[in-house]
Amino acid sequence: METHLKIGLIGFGTVGQGLFEVLEKSPNARVEIKKICIKNPDKKRKLPVENFTLDADELIHDPEINLIVELIDDADEAYHLVKKALQNGKSVVSGNKKMISTHITELIALQKENNVAMLYDASACGSIPVIRNLEEYYDNDLLKSITGILNGSSNFILTRIFNDKMEYSKALKMAQDLGFAESNPVFDVEGFDSLYKLVILAVHGFGTIVNPDDVLNYGISKISDFDIQYAREKGYRIKLVAQVTKINKNEITMYVLPRLVTPDKYIYGVEDEFNGVVIQGEAYDKQFMFGKGAGGHPTGSAVLSDITARLHNYKYEYKKQKYFNIPTYTIDHTLKIYLRYTNSLDFSHFDFDEIMERYTSKQNNYVIGTIKLGNLMKIKKLLPKLDVFIAYLGDKVNTY
Repeated sequence: METHLKIGLIGFGTVGQGLFEVLEKSPNARVEIKKICIKNPDKKRKLPVENFTLDADELIHDPEINLIVELIDDADEAYHLVKKALQNGKSVVSGNKKMISTHITELIALQKENNVAMLYDASACGSIPVIRNLEEYYDNDLLKSITGILNGSSNFILTRIFNDKMEYSKALKMAQDLGFAESNPVFDVEGFDSLYKLVILAVHGFGTIVNPDDVLNYGISKISDFDIQYAREKGYRIKLVAQVTKINKNEITMYVLPRLVTPDKYIYGVEDEFNGVVIQGEAYDKQFMFGKGAGGHPTGSAVLSDITARLHNYKYEYKKQKYFNIPTYTIDHTLKIYLRYTNSLDFSHFDFDEIMERYTSKQNNYVIGTIKLGNLMKIKKLLPKLDVFIAYLGDKVNTY
């Protein structure tokens, strides 16, 4: 068991600085940041220059540093640094959900081979300890589904649209100005951030490892005034929701889609930059977790929680992979969706099983119908190019 942690911190952006400030507010005599690796030496910082280095290898090969904390945006660079640290016998804390979800199989193997640990609760849902709860509390085969608002940036934008009647472009600009969304917001608003988090939650919830490229993610950037008005008239709010569901004893399915949510659902009231996760099981029905999902301090607090867990020698056991039959991933599943489109050519790409409702006007058209998830996956790369908006309305095993 580690009695004192000397940290090599890689990255000093929003989350890295948030971690530093949180650690200052709640000092732990057994935790200290020895050195910080940065990318831009010319950026003004409050700390003395001797606290920083431009060479991550200096941290990885420093014998006094026994924990690497990786908090950079570049997923490829993060992968190489984390891999090198694990191979050099250093445990790692990371918040890079794209890197983790893409390389999870190898990262699990590296931990075992080198007798080290990698913790990443901070990678999913900010301040909500959902990964550790799935590992420790829901460590049985009674789990049926995990459903949630996993991205605080897109949720903030949608809150402004519905509560303040703000246009999408203005709501996005506000999110960027407040630091909730990046200057290039694609990662958040197109559902990639939620996708990577969902893949990680599926590993700890069900033991199933799925390549993110094989999962449908569709975001909110194509939302229009017509879609917002439709939702208001029907009593819905639109939320960007990720879900993984066990559809039978041997299979799970998963997707990230805008969702038309009714007031009786837990996630209806999750607003601003908050996240909300609903976990459903056979015996305990639904349980709801809620907390801030964006911002330096909430995420920095989650990183600190992982750091202190290493003081107690905590590591993920990946219990679902060890003790239960791992369900396979399938896209052979039917969804009920709302599809708004402008022209018939765009509509022709959608192979509906059944259409229950249809509306036609000069500028906007929509249908409500059922469609195979597999059919949507076939046009996943085409969807961002079409003048359409899709929202989920339910399926046969809707469990949230």
